[in-house]
Amino acid sequence: MQLRPPVTSRPPIIARRHAVSSGHYLASLAGLRILHNGGNAVDAGVATGLAINVVQSDMTNLGGVAPIILYLARTGEVLTISGLGWWPKAASVDWFAARGIREFPLGVLRSVVPSAVDAWLTALARYGTMTLADVAGPAVDLAERGFPVDIFLHHKIRRNRATLEQLPTLREFYLPNGQAPEVGELLVQRDLAQTLRKLVEVEAGAAYRGREAAIMAARDRFYRGDIAEAIVRFCQEQGGLLTLEDLAEFSVAIEPPVRTTYRGYEVYACGPWCQGPMVPETLNILEAYDLGGLDHNAAEHLNLVAEALKLAFSDRHNFYGDPRYVRVPISGLLDKRYAAERRQMIDPARAWPEMPPGDPWAFEAGRPAGVSTVPVPDPRAGAYQPDTSYLCVVDEEGNGFSITPSDGFTGTPLVPGLGIIISSRGLQSWLEPDHPAAVAPGRRPRLTPNPGIVLKDGTLFMTYGSPGGDVQPQAMVQFLVNMLDFGLNPQEAAEAPRIASFSHPDSFDPHTYQPGLLRAEMGIEQAVVADLERRGHRVERWPPLIPNPGQIPGAVCAVMVDRTRGVLMGAADPRGMLHAIGW
Repeated sequence: MQLRPPVTSRPPIIARRHAVSSGHYLASLAGLRILHNGGNAVDAGVATGLAINVVQSDMTNLGGVAPIILYLARTGEVLTISGLGWWPKAASVDWFAARGIREFPLGVLRSVVPSAVDAWLTALARYGTMTLADVAGPAVDLAERGFPVDIFLHHKIRRNRATLEQLPTLREFYLPNGQAPEVGELLVQRDLAQTLRKLVEVEAGAAYRGREAAIMAARDRFYRGDIAEAIVRFCQEQGGLLTLEDLAEFSVAIEPPVRTTYRGYEVYACGPWCQGPMVPETLNILEAYDLGGLDHNAAEHLNLVAEALKLAFSDRHNFYGDPRYVRVPISGLLDKRYAAERRQMIDPARAWPEMPPGDPWAFEAGRPAGVSTVPVPDPRAGAYQPDTSYLCVVDEEGNGFSITPSDGFTGTPLVPGLGIIISSRGLQSWLEPDHPAAVAPGRRPRLTPNPGIVLKDGTLFMTYGSPGGDVQPQAMVQFLVNMLDFGLNPQEAAEAPRIASFSHPDSFDPHTYQPGLLRAEMGIEQAVVADLERRGHRVERWPPLIPNPGQIPGAVCAVMVDRTRGVLMGAADPRGMLHAIGW
């Protein structure tokens, strides 16, 4: 990557020892504090994430989800921590159908087991070096003493007022005196601070058992102790399905990642319990094209990216699900031969008007009987439902931490006295029995958050990711193409204008489907938009970020390892409160 004079709104952050990039500047500072105090990337990542749960509670929550992908420098290993809860044992498609529920209502019927606490503490206990008290300190301070409301949070609360007003505990917190907090006003979360303090208290009491055991004792208070009892009591009072048994039996999974190679780099993602495999699959399709020989963000370039994404989205709809419950043809999906077959379906002169078909089972051993695609919903417009943040860390030893925490105020109330929601991620399941991501007891929804890591020659090259619902893998693919095909540095790659396809069923219930729709940022030239329309895309312009913060077309953060110069380069998208910082 070239260190040329900046042509971006901010220069890349260049550091020698360590770097953090996250969805909020206060969270990035929390992570840097831990690194300065001798913590590694996992310690700093957990500290940054806990702080994100405080300062971006509109988009993430301690009671939400937190999928993680890690690179461990000493072993060269890449692994994932699922950080995704599962449905209560009482939940099923039949349960909802028997009550005439065809779309998830507001409230706790969309709730699955909260997973973020388990993900944070499992990562810290197994791969960190510090105590929970050490890394939770910044988050407790921000929650207890408050932090200044930023313009994005202010407008997000105003924009979601109708939803907040329907849920009393959310209304009381986010609309005090009937109004959204003003920009610069301190937002205090004493209940959340107290919940974190309860976890730290248990850790201190179990310190004689050793650091890892003490951290997991704190984890058990959340899933088996008085915090679990408060969660279940409130959930059941609200008509929800969670039981103490559901929480007590829950555990995040440590799983191998999926991967592919692209332009000599190894691109890693989380498995098909989320949409992570979309990134390597899309790159496999694009690999045979000389993208770098095209004009950047011209119609020919963007059309190829959009059409490759459509192919991957079609496969996501038909085949992705919790691999503990459904057989996912992941080897076939990521087979380079399947990518070559998919490429034959791309017509540079004509866009697919809907989702293209595909059969990855032809490249997977042991095709099961009776496998077919699932029904595609009727076309239906709907509101874009983003939440989610992102953060990543690289430390001096070369460890990498990448995570996409999520679950803000998307229609699930705060638990009184705890300051947390009960994960609303059930909203990404389907109420159709034959769908691979259908509601089922103990099954994980198909998650949108999907953090990424890239290696070069077997060592860490970059941690990266983005929030943005179904836009996440699209922003991530374009970011990588900008860097690996067009030679942009991470900040340039993050800031470059983007497109996103909506020609697929949305992950969020009611799974809107807008065939042929392609959104383009204002930075895409009008002549390019006209050319894309001639090829058959139905192009809409994205609205401005303010006062529409929920319309952000992805918000990429990254930390790149420049081994030639011996430095780290941090990037943070200007489409929000994101900030990279290093030392």
